[in-house]
Amino acid sequence: MSFKKLLAYQKGFDLAMDIFHLTKEFPKSEQFLLTSQMVRSSRAVCSAIAEAY
Repeated sequence: MSFKKLLAYQKGFDLAMDIFHLTKEFPKSEQFLLTSQMVRSSRAVCSAIAEAY
């Protein structure tokens, strides 16, 4: 079984994609500060689940 089949990973990945698409609508002034931090932290969740598996 792969970590990609874990429900926690799937939900984390879906949430990360939602955050990625949502942050594209943020104002340009937030593109490099708040947006990058949100995207990196959402990716970190999936990375941690995969590493722990």
